[in-house]
Amino acid sequence: VDESPIRVLDRDKPNGTHQGYYWVYRSTEKNLILFDYQKGRGRDGPTTMLEGFKGHLQTDGYQVYEQFEKNKNIQLVGCMAHARRYFDQALQNDNALANEALNFFAQLYAVEKIAREQDYTHDQCMQLRQEKSVNILAQLKQWMQDNIMHVTPQSSIGKAITYTLARWDKLCLYTTNGKIQIDNNLVENSIRPLAIGRKNYLFAGSHDAAARAAAIYSLMGTCKINNINPYQWLEQTLPLINDTKLSQLADLLPV
Repeated sequence: VDESPIRVLDRDKPNGTHQGYYWVYRSTEKNLILFDYQKGRGRDGPTTMLEGFKGHLQTDGYQVYEQFEKNKNIQLVGCMAHARRYFDQALQNDNALANEALNFFAQLYAVEKIAREQDYTHDQCMQLRQEKSVNILAQLKQWMQDNIMHVTPQSSIGKAITYTLARWDKLCLYTTNGKIQIDNNLVENSIRPLAIGRKNYLFAGSHDAAARAAAIYSLMGTCKINNINPYQWLEQTLPLINDTKLSQLADLLPV
């Protein structure tokens, strides 16, 4: 899950627009994408959406997700790409140390590339990670522990190390299950059309319009990740909706 802002026209706001958010959920097992419009970036959106959910929840370090730490049915998984970005941003602060860290991340992603290109099963992927990634992660952790005392906490490199160590267990969890991704990039890729849209239409006309757009983004995004032509799917599906029972509407989804 990840979230992304959307400007919405609102007559009750001084400047005429409200900063709303699309919360984007992507199921890698079911190949489904859901855009959920919320007026804010608080915990209410994901709390309601994930009520009754059981499984792994992969997120960045946004504090709202920490509420799920207390949920026995949900296991939080960290995003390695977000940790890597902090070190990438630290290149101008301490090029030498940042490059050392980035080398470890490069090795971790090289392992993922092998599994992806060889089309490994979930079990094969987990075994590969156990054989290679676990050792790389151990070296990275030791490197951070050795260097954290030699950098200032407020420096970019200091923040990168602190951020990563604070989320270490969640970041390493992907090595224990081949179904889990190393990072949150799949859901971020699903948000890209939204970023392009913002440049074109600038804002949603109302909160209801933003919610309707979320439904369209969900369906078109699901078509895309399932390699389904969205026009052909709409052409085949729209005539069927009136004659489909409410309980059977899910059968029309593009999966």
